[in-house]
Amino acid sequence: MAVYVVGHKSPDTDSVCSAIAYAELKKKVGVDAVPARQGDLNPETTFVLEKFGFDVPELVTDATGKRVILVDHSEVAQSLDNLDKGEIVEIVDHHKIGDVTTPNPIFYLNMPVGSTATVVKKLYEDAGVEISKEIAGILLASILSDTVILKSATTTDIDRKAAEELAKIAGVDDIQELGMEMFKRKSELEGKSAKDLLFRDFKNFDMSGNKVGIGQIEVVSLSLLDNFKDALYEEMQKLKEAEGYHSIFLMLTDIIQEGTELLCVTDDPEVVKKAFDKEIEGRSVWLPGVMSRKKQVVPNFEKAFSS
Repeated sequence: MAVYVVGHKSPDTDSVCSAIAYAELKKKVGVDAVPARQGDLNPETTFVLEKFGFDVPELVTDATGKRVILVDHSEVAQSLDNLDKGEIVEIVDHHKIGDVTTPNPIFYLNMPVGSTATVVKKLYEDAGVEISKEIAGILLASILSDTVILKSATTTDIDRKAAEELAKIAGVDDIQELGMEMFKRKSELEGKSAKDLLFRDFKNFDMSGNKVGIGQIEVVSLSLLDNFKDALYEEMQKLKEAEGYHSIFLMLTDIIQEGTELLCVTDDPEVVKKAFDKEIEGRSVWLPGVMSRKKQVVPNFEKAFSS
């Protein structure tokens, strides 16, 4: 029976490419593994797959009757529907440990690094399996995407070393050039609705019993979002009302300025003050130096909600 290797809802480059690369490794060691995704790809991920010659993975949204390997997440809210009706056989991740549970012991590798792709590279090395030029390309791209071209607070020396080694295998001479090309694609907004953009990279969290959604849109200049902010805010309000969120936050991250404008729709604006020691001005707050949801936003809000 095949095992599906799948990343989180609202798939990004790391979740999709890590699924592809890890499925390939499992096949090399004799496991019938199939890479999968839970949703539509963003422009950056589409570009990466085309550049390095990979097909779009199969769409899988329901775990019923399936064997699955989860990559890049361990939160039930971010995973497949009916996860309890499938069998989780492995988890490979780089986020905080979530609320996914299993009835039996499984292989679970979680490392405090900037990208799941960095963890997958280690697993190739541990298995003694050579990384192909194409796999090296998508793993490199994943690291650059998740670490904002190695500038995010989540970036470790392990990520930097992995990126350098993967670039050599992939034949990429200029890591910065590839990273900027990727982020220019990620910044493409033409033809996208506010709803599309809100859910481009959106994750749900349970924070002390409160339903909280945190999305992120990364662009090379915040000015690209000027004509979308009103509509984005309206979509956030609609979603909060329709699905019973306590708060929805949207990170509008400028990778050149290295900061984030945080759009806020919340029942309690005080949680933003507790999290960042800043008051919401109008409908947002500017957070200089904040680029990582995983390391700089989620932990702050979890502390604020629990205090």
